[in-house]
Amino acid sequence: MPTRSSGTLFTIVDFNRLVRRISGSKNQNAMGKYNEELMKAGVLLDLSGLQASSKGARIKYSNGKRVAVVDGPFAESKELIAGYWIIQVKSREEALEWAKRAPAPHENQDCEIELRQFFELDDFAPSEAIDRHRELGKQLGAKK
Repeated sequence: MPTRSSGTLFTIVDFNRLVRRISGSKNQNAMGKYNEELMKAGVLLDLSGLQASSKGARIKYSNGKRVAVVDGPFAESKELIAGYWIIQVKSREEALEWAKRAPAPHENQDCEIELRQFFELDDFAPSEAIDRHRELGKQLGAKK
């Protein structure tokens, strides 16, 4: 989990119906440049692309109990998460400006990216569960 030393955490999520390998394309070069800009600005905490859903699985729950494990691919899905960036910025407006600078993630097809803010523990009412979560966060930070 990224460190929350200062600023607000956001994820920029790349959605795509089919996750394909793009090698040596203009798109890949544009993404590389964008990633370098995020890094130079000091806002990039993490990023990655995800493999096709055919290599994944979904765990389904009903009434709080696990009822099924379904191997991919997930043909019924209209959109799949193809990749993500995690950035730490001062405001939603700054995060939105960075997201708008991203090149189109997939050439020659309609696609979109989504900007979402991470929850902060202070967003939740105090409780024993939140205290345990804070402790886990400290332990994760100590591992780095």
